[in-house]
Amino acid sequence: MGKRGLTLFTCCAVLMAGTAMAECDAETLAVRGDFGEVRFSVDVADDASERAQGLMFVEQMGTFEGMLFVFERPQTTSFWMRNTLIPLDMIFIGADGVVDSIHENAVPLDETPIFGGDAIQYVLEVNGGLSSRLGLSVGDTVQHPSIAGDVIWPCD
Repeated sequence: MGKRGLTLFTCCAVLMAGTAMAECDAETLAVRGDFGEVRFSVDVADDASERAQGLMFVEQMGTFEGMLFVFERPQTTSFWMRNTLIPLDMIFIGADGVVDSIHENAVPLDETPIFGGDAIQYVLEVNGGLSSRLGLSVGDTVQHPSIAGDVIWPCD
């Protein structure tokens, strides 16, 4: 994709985010940063069996789709790509809803552990390369009903 195409893609993503539902709901996650704001349609994995399954065997995902992994408390996290067929970006988020780290383009089927951090409570997985194309970065804030308590960008 050329520079013009990338710019158009990013602009469309931010514009689409502006027209998305403004209220928090379990199926929508928002990320806000210097790039603007974008919303993803997410499946939530908030118990051990759902987190273990993750996106294994998924053959494709829509551009603004993903999965939010929710842990009971902040913890050291490490993910791998066993049985995961598509490249993913892993966005590691602290209890306050702030992006702590991003691992881009995790390799399908690779079982090498991907370290996320020591105090991670949420992980957002989206299509590989998307976080860079959108301009997501460490320090961005995330909003979702599962991200509650003393957070930077709470649900209204």
